[in-house]
Amino acid sequence: MLLAPERLDRPFGDPLIGRVFPPLATGVHWGLERTTRALESLGDPHRRLRCLHIGGTNGKGSVTTTLAAVLDRAGHRVGCFTSPHLCSFRERFVVGGTALSEDTLIGYADEVRDAVVRFGLTFFEAVTVLGLHAFVRAGVDVAVIEVGLGGRLDATNVVAPMVSAVTNVAMDHADYLGDTLTAIAREKAGIMKPGVPFLTAEIDPELLTVFLGVAHAVAAPFYPIDPSGVVADLLVDAGGTTFRLNTRAWGDIRVHTPLVGRHQAANAALAVAMLEHLPADLRPAVDAVVAGLEGVVHPGRDQIETVEGGTWLFDVAHNTAGIESLVDTIDRLELPRPLIALVGVLGDKNWREMLPPLFRRATGAVLTQPPSAPPERRWSPAEAAAAVAGTSAIRVEEDFGRAMTVARELAGSGTVVVTGSVHTVGSALRVLHREPLSTASNGPTRG
Repeated sequence: MLLAPERLDRPFGDPLIGRVFPPLATGVHWGLERTTRALESLGDPHRRLRCLHIGGTNGKGSVTTTLAAVLDRAGHRVGCFTSPHLCSFRERFVVGGTALSEDTLIGYADEVRDAVVRFGLTFFEAVTVLGLHAFVRAGVDVAVIEVGLGGRLDATNVVAPMVSAVTNVAMDHADYLGDTLTAIAREKAGIMKPGVPFLTAEIDPELLTVFLGVAHAVAAPFYPIDPSGVVADLLVDAGGTTFRLNTRAWGDIRVHTPLVGRHQAANAALAVAMLEHLPADLRPAVDAVVAGLEGVVHPGRDQIETVEGGTWLFDVAHNTAGIESLVDTIDRLELPRPLIALVGVLGDKNWREMLPPLFRRATGAVLTQPPSAPPERRWSPAEAAAAVAGTSAIRVEEDFGRAMTVARELAGSGTVVVTGSVHTVGSALRVLHREPLSTASNGPTRG
């Protein structure tokens, strides 16, 4: 099965990508063969890394960055690999809490470029090879690796992790992973490895049965976690999420994460449970767990900013489950009103289901086209406005800069909620000069 073509010279509009790799027009293909062969030619860096591997429909990036923040705080040198990026390609490659500099990243890319070209790697395959090679060259003690798409045939599935996890399963990428939740669950369960503990915060009994079946087939110890059973006294406000967490290794602990939302308590619970299964030399003390959770940074996830007296909420929700988490967070926060939704969705997403729950919370909405969206995946804001007419006062502004201006004017001293895609949130952060890191900076991006 082929995925839609993805070019190296255009994703997310960062010119650094063109300096790292030559443009590659080949499509993204299922399978690990090319990635494996390229890594073999580089001395198998993935075999030399102690890894944690995290998949799932939503929340896998939050779990990945939380794990990295705690392990950093525990004194380990940690490599954190996430995707996609919001504004800078460098966001994907973090070592010791700091994104690799442009010069360092280009230097590592020079070392893998021949393999990328020789084996015809696609964009994400090339990025995965670069990340694994970079972490070995940077001398990390442990690497925390986020799955790109699915799991079984994702390029990151070449790693041999100490612990793996799937956050949850929801409908997304149905064209690639299957059109039922059970089919998607099987693809995501493909990151299980023999003898490697596998955890999930999914609670649907049917999907847990799928996971249990795969775990039995590959002889992976299976540890389902019900967040409602380990999280208590939950408090969500604009400063983050505070709760009491019952752990096997550290007992009952009071924790806080600056990531906002009830779903972030579930993500943190899963991350902490993964830490409990690490070898003794990597397992953090309780003070590192608490401090690491307190210090995690993952931009674009219910991120609240005040700009020139106006409130902005940025969230990369790009599927129905993500929007449901976003509106749950909106319902829990005392955001300044009125609330205006600024939305740009990719055309292959189920925006007919995504938009109504958000619009029911909003005074009005502005639909737009994120400028970094690939041309073949662009949606029609006008079509969407006509389809959901009546749920909110809707305006269509194809020009992204104009859409931001209109949304801010409509909100006045209230709140603009920017959502629908990582492209939309990343573009808005650029316009407002709120990028997670500037291209000239080598500063920290994670906890």
